[in-house]
Amino acid sequence: MGKYEVYEHKMDKCINYLVEEYDTVRAGRANAAVLDRVTVDYYGAPSPIAQVASISTPDPRTLMITPWDQSLVKEIEKAILASEVGITPTNDGKSLRLSFPQPTEERRKELLKTVSKKAEETKVSIRGVRRDAIEAFKKQQKASEITEDDLKDIEKDIQKLTDDKIKEIDNLAAKKEKEIMEI
Repeated sequence: MGKYEVYEHKMDKCINYLVEEYDTVRAGRANAAVLDRVTVDYYGAPSPIAQVASISTPDPRTLMITPWDQSLVKEIEKAILASEVGITPTNDGKSLRLSFPQPTEERRKELLKTVSKKAEETKVSIRGVRRDAIEAFKKQQKASEITEDDLKDIEKDIQKLTDDKIKEIDNLAAKKEKEIMEI
């Protein structure tokens, strides 16, 4: 699939973005990825928490954040409170604990809607890549670089690639939904 490589790469980027998005969906289990977008001011530069502290999971529902520089405990606490994490950290002076509550039934439904919406947005992106690919090959056919039969074969191949990627998205969504329902 050499001639489709650029399109497959674009589709994979869409799926990788979905995986990152799913990692930030707080599903009740302690997951350090919820902190990926939270930055703290460290010597004048916004730095991700993972770069200024160790993050561990002492139990399935707790994240422990231990800054390497103790003076950052308050800064990290402020950054988490100002973020969309939605959990108030417990500060013992040396480290912070984030306790992930058991989600309510209403919260689970919200999370499931979010998972479904993100999957659908990614499918739309994948279909956009398919459309761009087919348009590019149609231009080649109009310029007599490829035959009409070649174009038909290419369209089939691109559709198969699209179907495979959509199936991958469905599997990722199902896995995330299962994770939400198990908590």
